[in-house]
Amino acid sequence: MTKYAYLLAAAAAIAPLPAAAQVAGIATTSPEIVIARAAARNTGYQQIQTQYAAQITQIGTLRQETQTLIKSLDTNNDNQLTDAERTAKPAVVTQIQQKEQQINTLATPITLAQAYVLDQLAREYDAARQQVVAAKRIQIMLSPDAIQWAPPAVDVTNDMVTALNTRKPTVTTAVPAGWQPSREILQLQQTIQQILLAAAQQQAAQQPAAQQPAAQQPAQQQPRPTGR
Repeated sequence: MTKYAYLLAAAAAIAPLPAAAQVAGIATTSPEIVIARAAARNTGYQQIQTQYAAQITQIGTLRQETQTLIKSLDTNNDNQLTDAERTAKPAVVTQIQQKEQQINTLATPITLAQAYVLDQLAREYDAARQQVVAAKRIQIMLSPDAIQWAPPAVDVTNDMVTALNTRKPTVTTAVPAGWQPSREILQLQQTIQQILLAAAQQQAAQQPAAQQPAAQQPAQQQPRPTGR
């Protein structure tokens, strides 16, 4: 299964699937999908969005300003920035770098809080899995991308989400002083972000065409940001 296909499948899996009986001791699920669907993950992320609403708005403004500056460097309007275009306006390049640094500074506590939410859930995942394994008498549990085809009955994602919700119904968004996420949590965070983005894009694509502006045009590709 390709990474793109996996993300599409993961996006679809955000919505609960119908319950099915487990098949012949074999089951499949994905830790990333389970944690992405966990009620505490959703609630925690919503709390973070509310807590950092002002910073999120400021980040959006800075990104728009950065894109405007980048476009001002693209003198031939080919959506590519050459070395010559960058060196022609060093002051603009400096402004872009400063705004990117501001974005990183504002985003750091938000990213850290989200990572801490995921860390709390990840610590309960193994126990939730063992609970499902025992309850359904599972002998082999595989990742979805490890098999080419399987009947829907082998998917125990719903059971895993239920077990995780029971074991960890709530999380805290208050990051302890000095806490830093592990490499595994950072990777989990990145994958879940991709899953949520794919789910949002899929949901938007399913909106009735009548709700879309009649004269809507495809978004123009933005020039690549300057390097630091």
